[in-house]
Amino acid sequence: MEPPIVYYPRSEYIETDTGNKVSRKSVICGSQNIILGGKTIIQTDCVIRGDLRRTGGGHAVVVAIGRYCLLAKGSIIRPPYKTYKGTFSYYPMKIGDHVSIGEGSIVEAATIGSFVHIGKNCVIGRFAIIKDCCKIEDNTVIPPNTVKKDVLKFYANSSLSFLYLGVFVDELPECVQDLYELKTKDFYIKFQPKDS
Repeated sequence: MEPPIVYYPRSEYIETDTGNKVSRKSVICGSQNIILGGKTIIQTDCVIRGDLRRTGGGHAVVVAIGRYCLLAKGSIIRPPYKTYKGTFSYYPMKIGDHVSIGEGSIVEAATIGSFVHIGKNCVIGRFAIIKDCCKIEDNTVIPPNTVKKDVLKFYANSSLSFLYLGVFVDELPECVQDLYELKTKDFYIKFQPKDS
């Protein structure tokens, strides 16, 4: 079954010269510190915190998002932080190409590789590293400082009462990279403005 075309009011989204489609109802703080690779969709009520950066000199890019990424409604992207030798600092975050982040998910990872699917209502902890070709099921919590390797699938372990820690379920097929690329490109193409 082919996914339907998603229509949105033309006036609700800004389309950049690199093909990014950004909802006017999203909150993007510190846009000068955010890089969008192109053809990325940022839906309504997303929050990207580019204003949370190290004070003083240093790295100017706070959040780098690759090509063909989807940030679904209500997702929150903010850079990781820590206190080191008594000094509080934020650190940069990199999100690869062909990444989809589900509705209501909160991401504070250091790195999310390419060809990654993060489900709805997930929490990706501070300084977590999600490598290429991962699928994280809905309602999963990946603890801070965790490294999740490539070609893995995680799900919410419902045997724990309030915290659903991601546990390894299964290996994804070798073709997952091609599947995620097709999926993100198809979604971008079918995300069309509706004339009022």
